[in-house]
Amino acid sequence: MSNPAERGAKASSERPFATFAGLVGCAVGFRVLSAIVAFISRVAFPAADQIADGRSVFGPRRAFWDIFARWDSQWYFNIAYGGYHYTPEGRDSIAFFPAYPLLMRYVGRLFGRSQADLYYGGIVVSWTAFVLATIGLYKLARLDVDELAAKRAVLLSMIFPFAFFFGVVYSEALFLAAAVGAFYFFRTRRWLLGGLCGALATGTRVTGILIWPSLAWIAWRGVMAAGGRWKPPSRDAVFALVALAIVPAGIGAYSLYIYRLTGHPFEWFKTLELWGYYPGGSPYHAMLRLVRDLVERPIVYIATVPTARFDALNGVTALLFVLAIPFVWFRFGTAYGLYMLANLWLPLSSGLFEGLGRYCSVLFPFFVWLGSFRSRSILTVAIVVSAVMYTLCMAIFTNLQALY
Repeated sequence: MSNPAERGAKASSERPFATFAGLVGCAVGFRVLSAIVAFISRVAFPAADQIADGRSVFGPRRAFWDIFARWDSQWYFNIAYGGYHYTPEGRDSIAFFPAYPLLMRYVGRLFGRSQADLYYGGIVVSWTAFVLATIGLYKLARLDVDELAAKRAVLLSMIFPFAFFFGVVYSEALFLAAAVGAFYFFRTRRWLLGGLCGALATGTRVTGILIWPSLAWIAWRGVMAAGGRWKPPSRDAVFALVALAIVPAGIGAYSLYIYRLTGHPFEWFKTLELWGYYPGGSPYHAMLRLVRDLVERPIVYIATVPTARFDALNGVTALLFVLAIPFVWFRFGTAYGLYMLANLWLPLSSGLFEGLGRYCSVLFPFFVWLGSFRSRSILTVAIVVSAVMYTLCMAIFTNLQALY
């Protein structure tokens, strides 16, 4: 990785207000445009709406606001509205970490006390987090690449096929903002801020704790002497260690709460298995099977297997990210490579393709790497394909097909 101090100095010579105002405008504008396209998709294909009784999570069905609340949104609402409930040996809400639904609850109360108000709160949290993530990703990318490449990284992250999750009642935008903030503050030696962002990340989703090895590597490199020896104990080193200790506070506090609720601090992990996730298995068997099916019988596979079209979208996306890991590692260093490796290994080891596109959407080093390409033809293809697939995936999700 490049020297953060040098990159930071270069970044500060730009026009920060104009740059950040442009980023905010683009982020909000893109979310508005996405909502309009999703709404058009929603009303253009009414037969795809599986809500047969004329109601939705908003109460009386609302064609526009429904597009923001699909699938797991209901679980976040249940937590925001009534807290966690534990059902022994059953699927339950404790599989969903608390940071997002708690923010959803308290922001929603600014609108009122109705069911719909909590969903409005979730939309505000997601959109605000998306804006912060956009700014943070730009600033983080500028530590390694020039201004144009950083802006391309932001664009590619916005139009990534599964980036529509950043605008709905899901936790992806909050996690991305927290992860980007943690990396940025650690790399610029603002350790305590980095630790707080890391704690937010570990309290937002199950895979959040996998950010810790990368942050530990950054801290290690940050407090080592140029000759490879440790510097004498310093204030900087102490703050780095304190920050690393703060990062697991999110998952630690949640596990303590789960212990009080169920008697077992990691019951949330057991609940994941009841949802059909069994992490820790082979991370490549399912991927090899998917590749074989797509190579040997693509039409028959997609046309006859009920989940094939969704598995293909998720699986091919994850495969591209897996193939990019060594290039990201070589180009930007161990911290980014570890982050991508850990956050792909865990979901792939479950043997399921469900959710892999969402998990890839927060792997920001991929977008920084792709944005650093100098080839106009490669970038044009990447932007066009991403934009087309973004629209397709968002339409699938909006119309309650099993892409989640």
